[in-house]
Amino acid sequence: MGSDRNPPRPPSPRPPKTSEPPILNSRPVHFAHDAKRYPGPVQPPLLDAPTAGRFARLALDAVHRRYPAQISHVLQSDSDARAPWQLTPAFFGCYDWHSAVHGHWMLARLVRCFPEAPFAAEARAALRTSLTPEHLEAELAYLRGPGRAGFERPYGLAWLLTLCAELHGHEHAELPALGTHLEPLEREAAERLQTWLLKIPAPVRTGEHNQSAFSCGLLLDWAAVRGDAATNANLRARALELHGQDRGWKLAFEPSAHDFLSIGLATADLLRRLLEPLKFAAWLQEYLPELPRDPGAGWLTPAVSPDPSDGKLAHLDGLNTSRAWMLRGIAQGLPGDDPRRPALLASATEHATAGLAAVTDQHYAGSHWLGTFAVVWLAGVRT
Repeated sequence: MGSDRNPPRPPSPRPPKTSEPPILNSRPVHFAHDAKRYPGPVQPPLLDAPTAGRFARLALDAVHRRYPAQISHVLQSDSDARAPWQLTPAFFGCYDWHSAVHGHWMLARLVRCFPEAPFAAEARAALRTSLTPEHLEAELAYLRGPGRAGFERPYGLAWLLTLCAELHGHEHAELPALGTHLEPLEREAAERLQTWLLKIPAPVRTGEHNQSAFSCGLLLDWAAVRGDAATNANLRARALELHGQDRGWKLAFEPSAHDFLSIGLATADLLRRLLEPLKFAAWLQEYLPELPRDPGAGWLTPAVSPDPSDGKLAHLDGLNTSRAWMLRGIAQGLPGDDPRRPALLASATEHATAGLAAVTDQHYAGSHWLGTFAVVWLAGVRT
């Protein structure tokens, strides 16, 4: 992984079949779907053990890899000029801090899905190695250092909370204890994100890490898992203040060359968490009036990265996968008989096929993070 050699790109995986799903460790793994709130069929993708093992290997080869590394680091003196693995000893791999965080999330998620798979013991060992009390105390001290109020805010902190939500209540006996180790850092991250979201005068509309809608969605999911009713209520009110009156977004102006998140779809995916299906359907009509009723309309074309070895241009490969899960989420939020659902789900499958094909070990620029996005599509996050 990440060497100068470039092995041949493997063939693109075929889309999962929707009939006769394989039995994987006694059961297929589906993404979370609330049939009571979101009636109507939404066929989930299936994640099998070999594919999960391939994604786990990408993370296992990266979470403790020291270099190459990119850091966003405020120095107050010469003594602050230290290596990433010394500054943040839990989350130094995967090229950057936020990718290290969600690389650990991916391992925990895959262990939940396939606790007896060949990769599971190594994944649990990697989590134990990283998430020690000593390492996490150092992470908290770093986060609280002078000049670091904006460190990894909002994207990295939102993924940290997603990792915490995954570990708490985990089915494997030893992993909830790691979530307990994370609790001081969890509280700090949650407080910082809430303070920031209440402070910003307008949404941050970008297709990269600073986007507010995507991170607000992850924060809401975390609050639901952790049973934090006060945070949930405050966030829902604030998200509606920021986006409830949004109208007339044009997907034609997306993507920018470095996007890995859709501004328009992330906003809609946030609002489906806040509104009941009929209200969401009405809001969506005003926000994205161009959504077609014909599933063969070809209204949203998957992006193509011109150079997957370029870290910024590789973002477009991740954009396809994040679009896929956002399109699916939007469909879930609509009434079961809404005529826009078939087009949304067809486009989700098309984007997922393109996105999954890009998840290889050919270039570290993509391999250090694209597996996480694939697992979100295939296995969901806790909500």
